[in-house]
Amino acid sequence: MAAFGTTLNEHIRRAEDRHPQATGALTGLLYELALATKVVSREVNRAGLLAEMLGLTGETNVHGEQVQKLDQYAHDTLVRLLGRSGRVALLGSEEDPAPILIPAEVKPGSYVVLFDPLDGSSNIDVAGSIGTIFSIYRMRGTSAADGGELVRCGGEQVAAGYVIYGSSTILVYTAREGVHGFTLDPTVGEYLLSHQNVRCPPRGSTYSVNEGNSARWSKSQRRLVEWFKESDPGSGRPYSLRYVGSLVADFHRTLLKGGVFMYPGDADNPRGKLRYLYEAAPLALIAEEAGAAAWDGERRILEIAATALHERTPLYIGSREDVATAVGILRG
Repeated sequence: MAAFGTTLNEHIRRAEDRHPQATGALTGLLYELALATKVVSREVNRAGLLAEMLGLTGETNVHGEQVQKLDQYAHDTLVRLLGRSGRVALLGSEEDPAPILIPAEVKPGSYVVLFDPLDGSSNIDVAGSIGTIFSIYRMRGTSAADGGELVRCGGEQVAAGYVIYGSSTILVYTAREGVHGFTLDPTVGEYLLSHQNVRCPPRGSTYSVNEGNSARWSKSQRRLVEWFKESDPGSGRPYSLRYVGSLVADFHRTLLKGGVFMYPGDADNPRGKLRYLYEAAPLALIAEEAGAAAWDGERRILEIAATALHERTPLYIGSREDVATAVGILRG
């Protein structure tokens, strides 16, 4: 049962108190991330009233996607607040083709942060759920000049989280001591503990995938989806289809209620479209900390060592048994 009234800051501080060797740097960094998402949440909630916050900027990002105005606002907010926090040495964002160095006048910290500033931005103009995803690593060396500190193996993460901006604003994070969720109370401007020690059910009853891409799927992927649709009451099938089109929203539902989210590769995108470092890897860490699983169809996501900042990966994530079933059918 969640301890309602416990703020995010109190929760993080209590966790730090259990580690006498802690310096407070990670705690401070999580505070800054929380503040940045509060600022983004405010603008998301006001977007329908502010014409300057809706629509496209006219620019295209490194992935060939048109940039929404709120995308750019969220990116700029995270870069500004994290870059001047004194906690980080280097940043990586979906919206920037290159690593982002912190201002020269700021003493660099001991962490690097990667983030998708506004996931699901195609839902902005229709008031659909969108979100922010972040991933935190410790610096391995002393120089961030070449950006290599950002290209990591997901298993090296020290913390990860996401924020969903929907019917309420919820921040979910892990610092490798379980998964906890906090709902933003707009009347006091604080994240309050609402989901303590989140555990994903071992098996669910829903699958989540964009079936509009099915003509380009492999035979094994089509076979997998047909398996979920088959009627077999003994195994709990057929599963129901649930798909929002926002990774954060689809994952959040899957994490809490069980089931499996899939974004496979296809004939046009053999490695899928999701980015490894700031989408798949942080959600995989959260999933595993909550007793769930995350694979690319062949390997655990957290065992993959990235080779490029914007590297893509297929993703199968959710209930442990459902993901195992999916991997088994794909291999079969």
